[in-house]
Amino acid sequence: MRRSRAVVVAVLVPVLLTPSAALAQSGPPATLGALAPENLKKPRPAPPVDLTGTWFIDLAGGKPWQFGPPYPKLTPAAQAQLDAFKKAEAEGRVYRDDIGHCWPAGVPIIMTRVWPIAMIQVPTAVYMISGFMNSLRTVFLDGRTHTDPDLVVRTFNGESIGHWEGDTLVVETKNFIDDEHRWVDPGVPGSDELTIVERIRLVENGRQLEIAYAMTDPKNWEGAWTGTKRWNRVTDADISEVECLPDLNDHLPSTSSKVQVR
Repeated sequence: MRRSRAVVVAVLVPVLLTPSAALAQSGPPATLGALAPENLKKPRPAPPVDLTGTWFIDLAGGKPWQFGPPYPKLTPAAQAQLDAFKKAEAEGRVYRDDIGHCWPAGVPIIMTRVWPIAMIQVPTAVYMISGFMNSLRTVFLDGRTHTDPDLVVRTFNGESIGHWEGDTLVVETKNFIDDEHRWVDPGVPGSDELTIVERIRLVENGRQLEIAYAMTDPKNWEGAWTGTKRWNRVTDADISEVECLPDLNDHLPSTSSKVQVR
């Protein structure tokens, strides 16, 4: 009897292990993290420029923290939101200030706040840390592609993949979360079909950063919504810790129940 049991175990163990072993041998290799030493050391062309630095949105002219007006042709649902925003604004009220209630600003809004943003460039990525809510955004430069939309964990900042075209960093961001608290501009919502292409380059002998945007979201507007923003290099400031707590924002007009429209 003991002998029979030993034979059964000897037969079963290889059967149980074989599928895992085969998967390990034939399946796709695990993606290396952007800061994995093996990834950082991979041979790749040297980047044409280094975006590392602290940057502050250029406040010259207009409202640099907004992308519109003008606006593209909005869908009826999105237009209704914008109309409600304009009506509240005309009444001296604020429409759906979710950011004031500590919801993430998300891309592209996080790129236009009147707060400094630090960019740290390594061979495999550019890390962007905003002074506004300390929002972290990573632009991957290691050759990976966007995650399968059926598998990706969607976020407010989306998934950013970049590559160099000459001295311009071209970044495509998609896989955003579809959430009622997510906005592309005040009064203009963004959906899970939002795709943003940014063309980032240094200008003015490296003193300014220029970002040209082309944004598409068929759920909310027709065609591409384009615009350009500039950032000034800052050499006397660092990013510090910032906490957003709703109870600390109660004194702000935009979050007061007397003027907030929801």
